[in-house]
Amino acid sequence: MKTKGVDAVIKRLSAALDPVNARTRPPAIGDGDLNGAPSPTGRTLKPAAVLALLEREGESLRLVLTLRADHLQAHAGQVSFPGGRQMAGRETLAECALRETQEEIGVDPSQITLLGRWEPYETVTGYEVTPFLGLAEGPLAFEPDPGEVAEIFQTPFDFLMNPANHRLEEREFRGMLRRYYAMPWKGRYIWGATAGMLKALSARYAAGRRPG
Repeated sequence: MKTKGVDAVIKRLSAALDPVNARTRPPAIGDGDLNGAPSPTGRTLKPAAVLALLEREGESLRLVLTLRADHLQAHAGQVSFPGGRQMAGRETLAECALRETQEEIGVDPSQITLLGRWEPYETVTGYEVTPFLGLAEGPLAFEPDPGEVAEIFQTPFDFLMNPANHRLEEREFRGMLRRYYAMPWKGRYIWGATAGMLKALSARYAAGRRPG
């Protein structure tokens, strides 16, 4: 991806994303959308936020992802974005995403420009996760939190945005056959909520504009 190509990608993404502090949001997507079982209505969801961090370095644009530590109670060993639960009344969702990114991978918020956000994602564990897209100039010096992060790696952004690399797979979960998206890359298995959010971002990127 050439430098001027990277500029065009960033411009297209900015046009396709919702504003960082938008007062309205599009309907949430979720784990049940591929399985004919939409998320139950009336339940109280815990607000959370994640940051899809783009690292720009020379002629490359890469997405920063983490491998969660094996000892964690939830989603151990899975690929994810930096992020976590919002401290209600103490921070915005955008501030939550930036704080969690600094805590998990050591990138200071001053290094990051937020480009926007897209559809929140409802998980079976009861979270409503708002994803934000951020941009930072590389090379970044990462400092992973060993309590949460086993590994930090970067994946070419154009690979993740290419629908040809989005697999629809299935496995048994709690006695039911569940379908989900996966985007395997060089031995890393990107799947579940992370892949679902990337799939939604890819759809916006392909359209080049916000829905509606």
